[in-house]
This record gives sequence, structure tokens and C-alpha cells, in this order.
Amino acid sequence: MTLSVAVIHSGGANLGSVLYALERLGVKAHLTRDADTIRGADRVILPGVGAAASAMAALHAAQLVDLIRSLTQPVLGICLGLQLLFARSEEGDVDGLGVIPGTVRRLMVPDTLRLPHMGWNQLRWQQDDPLAEGLSDRDWFYFVHSYAAPMDCAVATAEHGQPFAAVVRRGNFAACQFHPEKSAAAGAKLLANFIHQEALTPCS
Repeated sequence: MTLSVAVIHSGGANLGSVLYALERLGVKAHLTRDADTIRGADRVILPGVGAAASAMAALHAAQLVDLIRSLTQPVLGICLGLQLLFARSEEGDVDGLGVIPGTVRRLMVPDTLRLPHMGWNQLRWQQDDPLAEGLSDRDWFYFVHSYAAPMDCAVATAEHGQPFAAVVRRGNFAACQFHPEKSAAAGAKLLANFIHQEALTPCS
């Protein structure tokens, strides 16, 4: 069976690379802001690069906020897409989608570390998850971010001056702080796991 995949047009600069990464997996995804297309897709991806306030403004302008909250199929947030799933972000002091409770906060790093956190890091997987199949703590993923989500719903963590949530899950909503589309074979494996995972219990 061919699965339909909707990539929400959030205005992020990484949209093309996400589509190309899916294409390399043999997946023809639809970049869209159309509510019916998103609602009817088998899988939904919420990518994002940039500031939380402008991304939320774009979702509100497209009247997609309530729709995203109501989705019951597997949903994957990428980078800023992860942060938008939370209730609030310190970046711009803005309300997020509220799918996951908690506040996204600026990373607290010593002067010896660069911010934004930009580069390759390994994860520490905290629990089994469909996204983790075939992956281990030895794999490397590519990060670009200055803000990070709390650890409460962390499936995997990473560290840059402080531990932070690198992969989160709440019901059918999962997200990664790194860019799987720029993370070579490990990122491709995670995307493939998302595409082919069985449907999970929607969050309530």
C-alpha cells in the first residue's frame, strides 16, 4: 500500500531538503497548507526553521492550528516543528500548539560553547520507540538550534552545555530537535521508521 504523506508548509527554509530526503526513500510527499490534504494524509510532517513566533503566526494565518492539534495519524515535528508542539516558547514569548505540555527555553551554555548549537551530536535513547528501530547511541545527528524542549517527554536526549530533549513523543505526535534530512544514513533511517511505523494511540 502506498502511504500519503503531507508536509505542512510552515514557511521554513528546510522544506526542500525534507521533501528530497523523503524522495530518496521512495516517498512522494505533498507540501501543503490545505486542511483536507493534511487531514486525509496517512503521515504528517511539521518541519520548521526560524523563529517560533513567526512560525506560529504562519500557522494561525493558514488556519491550521486547531487542525494540527486534532490530528490522529502519526505526526513528526522536525527542529522548530518539535518546539511548536509544546505549550509555550520563550523565543518571542509565544504560545505553541499545546500538544505537549511544557515550555521551550533558551539553552544555557558556558562561554566556551557556541550558540546556536550547530553540528553533529549523538543521542542517548531513554526508551524504546518506533522511531528508534535500528538506531543506537553510536549514531550521529545534525542539530541547529538555540532553544530546547524540556525533558519530560524525552524519548532520546542530547547535550550541549546542558541535557535537552532530542526526540519527544506524546501519543501519535513525535518530534526530533535535529534535522533527520541532513543526518545522513541515521536520519534516513529515522524518517523511514516514521513512514513505516504502525499507527499509534492518538494523544488526548
